[in-house]
Amino acid sequence: MRALPLLAFASLALGACQTPAGGPPPAPPPEQAAPGVTPSTFRMPGGTGCSGEVERFQAVIDNDVATGHTTRSVHDRVSAEIASARSACSAGNEGGALGQLRATRAKFGYPG
Repeated sequence: MRALPLLAFASLALGACQTPAGGPPPAPPPEQAAPGVTPSTFRMPGGTGCSGEVERFQAVIDNDVATGHTTRSVHDRVSAEIASARSACSAGNEGGALGQLRATRAKFGYPG
């Protein structure tokens, strides 16, 4: 009879140690990622020459505004300068386009 209360106590104690099935909750979808974090779906554009450089820099600045690392007004100013470099590149002025990109990166604090 003395074992019955001890057995009942042991059952309750062990029952409290059970963990729910299912494991940790799933990660949120990329569009709900934490603010300031680049989503896992981000892909840097490919391409060569000035057109590739233009598209990569545009992707970086677009990601920066989407993640809150820059403001919309800065994004718009940088994008306007990138558009100018894109035009120079399309016109066949690769050196001029790359020079414009270097100047824009330096002006807005992006590594070159």
